[in-house]
Amino acid sequence: MAEAPQPNSTFSRPTFFILTGIPGLAGAQAWLTLVFGPMYLLSLLGNGALLAVMQIDPTLHQPMFLLLAMLAATDLGLATSVAPGLLAVLWLGPRPVPYAACLVQMFFVHTLTAMESGVLLAMACDRAVAVGRPLHYPVLVTKVRMGYAALALVLRAVAIVVPFPLLVARFEHFQATTIDHTYCAHMAVVELVVGNTRANNLYGLALSLAVSGVDILGITGSYGLIAQAVLRLPTQEARAKAFGTCSSHICVILAFYVPGLFSYLTHRFGRHTIPKPVHILLSNIYLLLPPALNPLIYGARTKQIRDHLLEIFTFRKSQF
Repeated sequence: MAEAPQPNSTFSRPTFFILTGIPGLAGAQAWLTLVFGPMYLLSLLGNGALLAVMQIDPTLHQPMFLLLAMLAATDLGLATSVAPGLLAVLWLGPRPVPYAACLVQMFFVHTLTAMESGVLLAMACDRAVAVGRPLHYPVLVTKVRMGYAALALVLRAVAIVVPFPLLVARFEHFQATTIDHTYCAHMAVVELVVGNTRANNLYGLALSLAVSGVDILGITGSYGLIAQAVLRLPTQEARAKAFGTCSSHICVILAFYVPGLFSYLTHRFGRHTIPKPVHILLSNIYLLLPPALNPLIYGARTKQIRDHLLEIFTFRKSQF
């Protein structure tokens, strides 16, 4: 274990950082494994089951379900990039993380978060076309175009997040090697830097506003078009059916953006009024809650997936 730094001491670029977990909770944080452990398990089983079902059933090889597969794969990656280290810190206490591994984790956490936001935007656009122009949907939304959209989302996420680790890597000296967090969040590492971090702070703020802001505007615009199309339908039954095709997506949007909004607002504006453990808890909930809830939402509310899962479980039950 590294020695505690002296008040005015600085360190050359360390070979490793120490993740301490959630400050102030001490041994009590081990109990949080009872919360985050099941979340991670649910993420693995739920998203793995969704991907398996969509791989097995040819009828689910449609653009809408390809987007859902992208969301499930992103959720698996996001949960796995955070949860194993989080559970180790909560259960075993502070642990060392190599400097390079810390930057790699920072890259994947932020890239997959940007990717998830982009996938939700693409799903909103898909629903807008399906509800607003149902007769033209098979022509406008094809597997090839969905593949190009997936590639664009990956390239966008990578391009905008690559500067995060690069902006940190340019610093040679740090105030400490101890990160009061459960994973290598960008701003948690930047707080340890000795030097001018204005570029890091501005880029972090600009990225949050640009990615989430643009995606939320796009989602809002898509649902505005959906609302117009639904209101033009002649019967209440048709309106309810059209809205039902979007209900799962709305639940997923709320599961992702509501915890994210709370986490962002408490970090940016409540830094001096809200205790740091609350910041860290919110950031972990933001990253782990959506991957746990999304497969439940789509598994329960999407008829094709629900029916296929029921067939599998019924078949296996009949074998015994």
